[in-house]
Amino acid sequence: MAKLKLPRPKLTRVKIAEMFERWQKMDPEPETELNYHNPYTLVVAVALSAQATDVGVNKATKALFAAADTPEKMLEIGEERLRDYIKTIGLYKTKAKNVIGLSQRLVDVYGSRVPDNRTDLESLPGVGRKTANVVLNVAYGQPTMAVDTHIFRVGNRTGMAPGKNPLQVELNLLKVIPEQYAVHAHHWLILHGRYTCKARKPMCQNCVIEDICTYKDKTKPVD
Repeated sequence: MAKLKLPRPKLTRVKIAEMFERWQKMDPEPETELNYHNPYTLVVAVALSAQATDVGVNKATKALFAAADTPEKMLEIGEERLRDYIKTIGLYKTKAKNVIGLSQRLVDVYGSRVPDNRTDLESLPGVGRKTANVVLNVAYGQPTMAVDTHIFRVGNRTGMAPGKNPLQVELNLLKVIPEQYAVHAHHWLILHGRYTCKARKPMCQNCVIEDICTYKDKTKPVD
């Protein structure tokens, strides 16, 4: 990857470290909110979660993963029956095709084992950089950063990792996050964006990093 010129963070590394120290005290072992049984079902769940909520994906995959928790079982179900399992999820027809495609490739190329590197993961149908980063982090404990809309917002609002696109935010975060917080950082950021630093009305009055954050339009507590 060619070296990108990244926007400069608005916070010092000391301040950024303090943010993560506070998040760690609140939630020492954060976890994904997607339900999965093994690396294979994690790949499928993350692929299905694109432009969908974790809650919606979990509802659909409860029965699906009970029936198919390996690539071989998913191929036995087939694309048409898979659609019935996931039809409540947006873009379900395309996602069903991709899940069958990635399952076939896992069987044919990788001995049914989910790869533990980005290049091989991104060779699977329906698996892009963000999905690969989630799998590498959650399944294999690698300090990757999957930038979704929540993390993109938090990176820019707080000033710790400004960027015009997800890749800039990702690379900035990887540069500034202290090593001791790197493995769990993805989850702290996404949970902060999902439940506190919300898109329309951030809950600054409940925010543990409010005094550090550089966001100019902070909401005021209600008297």
